[in-house]
Amino acid sequence: MTPRELAETLTELFGTTNVQEITSGSWQIDTSTFRLLVLLSEDSNWLRVLLPIVPLQEAQPFLAQFLSANFDDTQEVRYALYDSVMWGVYQHHSGTLVRDDLKNAIARLISLHTAGLNDVFNSLIENRIRQIVQAAKQQGQSLQATMQTLERFYAEGLLGEINQTTETREEVLAAWQRQLERLWHEVESQPE
Repeated sequence: MTPRELAETLTELFGTTNVQEITSGSWQIDTSTFRLLVLLSEDSNWLRVLLPIVPLQEAQPFLAQFLSANFDDTQEVRYALYDSVMWGVYQHHSGTLVRDDLKNAIARLISLHTAGLNDVFNSLIENRIRQIVQAAKQQGQSLQATMQTLERFYAEGLLGEINQTTETREEVLAAWQRQLERLWHEVESQPE
């Protein structure tokens, strides 16, 4: 893909007012929700598309989930750390890049940006619930007994907010119930 084709594709995707060529072979796309960078290497052989996701300080607790997502979920794009920011990154040899692949990669980067921490947070939570199920099964507890233990923890104030209303506590417990029921039969009692 030539620099001209890159510029045309970016303009097609984002319009002329949002696309700025910052130097020869480098573009910045500013929208109301994100700033995307498209950079060609000095020899124009490699293209890199970058989109900031979250500051490193916010991403720090979820680094393992970001790396796992790179392995399983992010497809042609990757999470990367640079200059105290978690970025979405796409790299491709520019000579073999086609428009549809670039468009798909940009759409995927925007999807990662939109998700922010949600996907990695949900992954962390699911992993923790799986650990709870596994521990309960190792102790010989049933789903019902595990749920009763959680209800007791909430009633005693070991879990939940300090000023949590009864209604909110019931909503949280219902969410626990749904997740435990969803994962109970998937999780083995012994670690893999």
